[in-house]
Parts: sequence; C-alpha cells; structure tokens
Amino acid sequence: MVYGQIFHQHSSDDCFINVNVGGFKQRMEHTVLRKFPQTRLGRLLCCSSTEAILELCDDFSPSEMEYYFDRNPRFFCYVLNFYLTGKIHLVDGLCVVSFCQEIEYWGIKERHLDFCCSNKFYELRELSEDKCWDQRSDDLQPHSSDSSSEELSAVEENIEMFEGSWCADVRRNIWIRLENPGYSTSAKAMAVASLSMVIVSIVAMCVHSMPDFHQVDANEKEIENPVLSFFENLCVLFFSAEFILRLVVAPSARKFLCSPLNIIDLMSVIPFYVTIACDIMDEGESTELENVGKVVQILRLMRVFRILKLARHSAGLRSLGATLRHSSREVGLLVLFLSVGISMFSALIYFVEKESQESELQTIPIGWWWATISMTTVGYGDTFPVTLAGKLIGTLCIICGLLIVALPITNIFNKFSKFYQKQKHIDLRQISSNYFCFYS
Repeated sequence: MVYGQIFHQHSSDDCFINVNVGGFKQRMEHTVLRKFPQTRLGRLLCCSSTEAILELCDDFSPSEMEYYFDRNPRFFCYVLNFYLTGKIHLVDGLCVVSFCQEIEYWGIKERHLDFCCSNKFYELRELSEDKCWDQRSDDLQPHSSDSSSEELSAVEENIEMFEGSWCADVRRNIWIRLENPGYSTSAKAMAVASLSMVIVSIVAMCVHSMPDFHQVDANEKEIENPVLSFFENLCVLFFSAEFILRLVVAPSARKFLCSPLNIIDLMSVIPFYVTIACDIMDEGESTELENVGKVVQILRLMRVFRILKLARHSAGLRSLGATLRHSSREVGLLVLFLSVGISMFSALIYFVEKESQESELQTIPIGWWWATISMTTVGYGDTFPVTLAGKLIGTLCIICGLLIVALPITNIFNKFSKFYQKQKHIDLRQISSNYFCFYS
C-alpha cells in the first residue's frame, strides 16, 4: 500500500504498531500517532494493560502486537490520510450519519475537516437533521442522541479551546455561567440580572417618549429627565460591562465578535457612547455641526436594538431567527408572488379608476400602495376603489392575496415549530453537556 511506504521503513519494530481494520493491515509509526494524542489510535500508545487496550479496540494479539478493529476498512484509508496531513475528507458514497459515527469512533473532531469538504458536510448534515426532526416532531424525546450534535459539539469544542490559555479554569467557569443560565444558581442570578436590565431599559425608553416626562430648561430647550437618564446610564454601564466580560472570557474573540447575538449586544451600547461624543461636539455650537442633533436622534432611536437582547433569554426568539434564516426560499417565493400580484392589480385598478373624479387611484404608484395593503389584508381605508369594476378587482385582489400569503406560510410555521422544539431540547441537553465537558 502507498500508506505503508510513506512511513520510515528502517525504524525498529518498537516504534510501530500493527493495525488490522476489517482485514486491512497497516503498520503505523508512533511519532505519527503522537501528533493526535486524543484520537483512538493515539490513546493506544498510553495503555499500560491489556484491559485498557481492549477498551479501545475489538481484539488484541500480544504475540504479534496487532490491534483488531471491526470497522469499515475503506474509511480507514481516510483515517490514515488524516494522520499524515492533519485533515479529514468526506468519503464518497458514505452517508453523512455514518461519516459522523466513524470520525467519532476514531476520535477525530469535525474541525479537522478540510475546507474543500466542510461546507458540503454541514449542508448534508443539516439536511439529514431536518429529515430526522420532521420524522420525530410528534414524539421528540429528551434522550435522543443525534438531535443537537452540532450545538453540543460546538460547546465541547469551545471548552476544549480553553486548554493551554491564560487563566483557563477561571475563564471557563465564568464563560459557562454566562452562556448557560441553567448551569448553577449563580448562572441563574446572572441571567436574571441581565434580563432585568433589558426590561428596565425598554421601559425607560418607552417612558421617555411620553410628553408627561419631558423637561425643559430656562431657555425652553428640552433636556433629559434626570431619573430616566440615571436608569439609562445604569443599564448601558451594565450592558457594557457584561459585553466586555463575555469578550474577555470567550474561548475565541473572533468567533465571539461574529456571533449574531453578540453583534446585537454591541449595537445596543454603541449609540450611547456615540451620542455622548456628538453632544460634546455640539457644545461649541459650530455651524458645521448643525446636523449633529439629527444624528443624535437617529442614534438614540437605535436603542431599540436592546429589545433584541431578549433573544439571549428566549428560545422562541432564537427559533424565529433560525426559522427566517432557513426559510429564505419560502420568504423569497412569498415576496415574488406578492410582487407579481401587486404589479398586476395596481395596473388593473388604475385603468378602471382613472376616469373617476372621486377616486384617489389616479396613478399606478398609488395603485401599488392600495394593492399592497389589500393583498396583505391590512386595509387602512385611505385609498379605495369607487367604481363597480374597481370594487370587483378589489375583491379579487383580496382573495388572491389570502391564497398567495397562505401558500408558503404553512412551511414556515412547520419550520418554526421544528426549530422551537429543537431549541428547547438543546437547552435541556446543554446543562448536562457542560457538566460532562467540564469534568471529563
């Protein structure tokens, strides 16, 4: 075999182990296996007794020092290539579930997938998990083994990334408590405090919009309410400290900053600091900064992003995000159907209403607005047909809108139900997974 020719052939027999996988025999050098000590073959080198060896292989011959594995010999060729290159590739003709089982058996992590195969692997596994969840959506059990493999493997991988870093134990403990509210009592307290600050911030933002709480100075210039400003500053300081703490203890700063939830957290605090900077610049009353006030208003409006922070504590909001992310095809079809219907009915209503002096539907753009609110069954009543033909077209527009909207909604709802069940299942499994990963 080619693999046997790659290793050093002139080394002593003590530097090799003999592996027999389903009849496929191969001598493997110790130095190659020691590159990956967490794999099954790498752990064999640390065994000091026959009992320990038999826990890792199916049979063992002490006289020939040969280890027997009752596994797929075709896949083992890819395992050999992994030890040589450090990358694993997908096996043609092998289903993604069997591939996951094989790499799990040999102790190879998914992060070792080569770039050429990683995208295809995750697409195939997502498709497989979708079919699996569709079949078990009615009788989902909390002890299913494959339902959340991607999320649980991500948790395990993140915890492994702490090994060898500075203050690994302290950072890992804080990170688990921040990411998993069900881990301990202190983790629940952190989650309650974060959720309370989000609610206080939203309430303060709503109260700030009420005229009864507006205040003005001696020059009749509107100023901030001191009580509301206090709560605003307190919430922002808490959010900033929480974000910095999460960033400091995160196993990977790059992955942390790329997470959608963390991007939302950052967007919720940046407007506050930019507003302060704009206020300081505006104190000079320079004519070049006459638009600073409008910029400040826009930045203050961006505080609405704090509402999205609830997604960190709500399985339903996370499921909604996952549904929209995985329903791009259905949403695209919905927009396409509505666009075609709006364009068609706006042109029809224009041609039948343009001769009537009482009708406001005198242009096709106005017809677009009327067709949009009619097909989506909103019906503001600001524009409406007055002729008999226009009313008939309006009736047909509403009926078509009901049918068009209903077509993809069923698939989107089914996906939301599936992702919600999956998210609840992951939340239940994540507690035990964190304990297992922490003490293993």
